[in-house]
Amino acid sequence: MSGDAARSLHPRFPNLDPAVVQAYLDAPETVVAEIVDGELSLMPRPRPRHAHAATRLAGEFRPFGNPRGDEPGGWVLLIEPELELGAKPDVLIPDLAGWRGERVPPGFLQADEITLTPDWVCEVLSPSTSRFDRKRKLPIYHREGVGHAWLLDPAQRSLEVFRRTPEGWLLVGDHDGADVVRAEPFAAVALDLSMLWVE
Repeated sequence: MSGDAARSLHPRFPNLDPAVVQAYLDAPETVVAEIVDGELSLMPRPRPRHAHAATRLAGEFRPFGNPRGDEPGGWVLLIEPELELGAKPDVLIPDLAGWRGERVPPGFLQADEITLTPDWVCEVLSPSTSRFDRKRKLPIYHREGVGHAWLLDPAQRSLEVFRRTPEGWLLVGDHDGADVVRAEPFAAVALDLSMLWVE
């Protein structure tokens, strides 16, 4: 590698194509920018129905991230965290992600980058992102050891719950409509799916 090429590498992403990194860093705030398998992905920001479902779900999980009294607690939950996973890395932004509290090191929330693999991710699907989330992002989450993945589809009013196994993702819950579910890894609290949909 020439000296000029070496200097062009970004110190945070030395294994990625500098042009991809620069395009990622220059992406406008009107899109969701990710780097998947070394390639830049630009997706439109979530529409209101999508954002509503993600916000409502985050609110339903308050007992896990900000418990009161005898609520379960035990988790650090974040909305749209920027994850840097793997050696290159892949830069992914799930709609929601959670880490079991015992795995979270001191200073986790003060760090500039998140490189600790989540225990749970949720992708809220839309027509423009559904295939990408399923075919491109789920395999990376599996490769990096995410324990559970949820796919929430506001248009179909459905929730798919996956558990990681060595062989791949195992579908352990397929819910829809107004189902009230206790879905792993958050089975301690009943989730009324009807609260997530726009009427």
